[in-house]
Amino acid sequence: MGTKDYANIRSVLATDCGSTTTKAILIEKVGGEYRLVTRGEAPTTVEAPFEDVTKGVLNSIREIEELRGRKFLTDDGERIITPQDGEDGADIYISTSSAGGGLQMMVAGVVQAMTAESAARAALGAGSIVMDSLASNDNRLPHEKIETIRHLRPDMILLAGGVDGGTIKHVVELAELLASANPRPRLGISYKLPVIYAGNDKAREPVAEQLGEKTDLTTVDNLRPQLENENLGPARDKIHDLFMEHVMQQAPGYDKLMAWTDAPIMPTPGAVGKLIEHAAKLNDINVVGVDIGGATTDVFSVFDGVFNRTVSANLGMSYSMSNVLASAGMENIVRWVPMDLDEQELRNRIGNKMIRPTTIPAELEELKIEQALAREALRLAFEQHKDFAVSLKGVQQQRTIADAFSQEIAGETLVDMMSLDLIIGSGGVLSHAPRRAQSMRMMIDSFLPEGVTRLAVDSIFMMPHLGVLSEVNENAAVEVFDRDCLIYLGTCIAPVGRNRPGKEVLRITLEMPDGSKIDKTLMFGQIELFELPEGEKAKARIEPRRGWDMGEGPGSPIETEIHGGVVGLIVDARGRRPMHLPEDQQERVAKLTEWSQVVQEYPDLDISRKAAAG
Repeated sequence: MGTKDYANIRSVLATDCGSTTTKAILIEKVGGEYRLVTRGEAPTTVEAPFEDVTKGVLNSIREIEELRGRKFLTDDGERIITPQDGEDGADIYISTSSAGGGLQMMVAGVVQAMTAESAARAALGAGSIVMDSLASNDNRLPHEKIETIRHLRPDMILLAGGVDGGTIKHVVELAELLASANPRPRLGISYKLPVIYAGNDKAREPVAEQLGEKTDLTTVDNLRPQLENENLGPARDKIHDLFMEHVMQQAPGYDKLMAWTDAPIMPTPGAVGKLIEHAAKLNDINVVGVDIGGATTDVFSVFDGVFNRTVSANLGMSYSMSNVLASAGMENIVRWVPMDLDEQELRNRIGNKMIRPTTIPAELEELKIEQALAREALRLAFEQHKDFAVSLKGVQQQRTIADAFSQEIAGETLVDMMSLDLIIGSGGVLSHAPRRAQSMRMMIDSFLPEGVTRLAVDSIFMMPHLGVLSEVNENAAVEVFDRDCLIYLGTCIAPVGRNRPGKEVLRITLEMPDGSKIDKTLMFGQIELFELPEGEKAKARIEPRRGWDMGEGPGSPIETEIHGGVVGLIVDARGRRPMHLPEDQQERVAKLTEWSQVVQEYPDLDISRKAAAG
């Protein structure tokens, strides 16, 4: 493994072992640049009756063999050919995984709003699902905390607390709680639970006295050495190491898979986050990314270089669909359904999807309902993310007299929609929507971008593969990400202002690539689509009316360059965020239908419009 020349690889075979599907891709150097050439997939085989993840991996690669017409597996079909031998095999093989439930962690810190939250950020950034967050001040009695630890049986625990050189009393008490719980790991009964201590350096010895015998204790640098600073890197790196060393080795077949790979296996969300973080840094932009799956929705953001990730473990499009209904409420789901629908019928359709999670919409009505649910799942997940992605709490800040009367103790959110440059969507409901305009509308309705924002989707969900590839060949990962992974949908222009029905919102003047000029005034409540193909740009002058803001202050015009996409340029003049739809059902359905017709979202609407015109 160590002798391979990763800088000059010709071909890369990569897999992502998901909870239900294992996806394989083949990347090759074509004409001097790296490109995606083939994709295959197969059911994941981590559970009974197979209980060997490599079977699903080999099956997904066999599909690539058939599509590519060359060998990637040995004659017995039990191993991957690496490095490439003539036309057979690939130079390297890499993989990510969220099979078997992914990496499930608990975190603990002295103060819930400070060190415990920093510990959660470190764990989430490493690609884990945070099952619970314990703190000295979380109002639970000691026996309740011990019962929670024993009941959840996490894969790993991250313990933090205190600044370096500070008091050690409370963090040692947390260590005593963990020792009393004596937790058993979720996978494997023959080894000790991994615990990472990333707190006050003065407390290392007393923490080791409590946990050294009962757990597999590892100590890293304090993740909050001073109140003003977070140092999450060492804890994140150690989580990755222990994920490989402990968790992966206990899952069925992963010992074989680890022996095959040329780089450490990464948790799928950690790999996606790594790529989004890299894209933001490379282009010096602010990015929000989302991966909406069957059981969970992950949201990633990078604002001014600060990376955050959250997991909404109860919001998904199959296994968790009823949870979306419960969290959002029937009223919020129905408001996005562009047709008259009985409430009981809607509940039945959602229930059917939950008990048959692998089905996809077979009728247009089902598609519209699924996309209505997706809007609410994305909206709720993003709201949770904004509440979590905040400035450090406990840091002294200059405040006004008005702040003195505020009851808010939380830091300010780092998510500034007006400064957001790019939104990236991923997951089946976004990546595989029948029309790209549907994906763009879902993302605009859910995230409610402000100002000028580009939107893109992951074409076939290859961001995990590219995230782990960036560890061994950054250039290859970047080239495939730019050329084959992202499909740019277009740009959204959305002024922010007061809702004033019947009033003008803005005037937009576009200088198109062919030299033509478009001049348009939009009224409140309108959406307008302008055709602007992918790869082309238009110069825009946007003049918001009084009370409306495009980022330079109310009523101040801006001039900017607009990037095109497969959908084009959408100007959204629907008003203040959060957006309110008409309460009257007929009015609401009419408005949703109007917007869908403008962006040509659903085929039946196009047909009905043509029929009406005829």
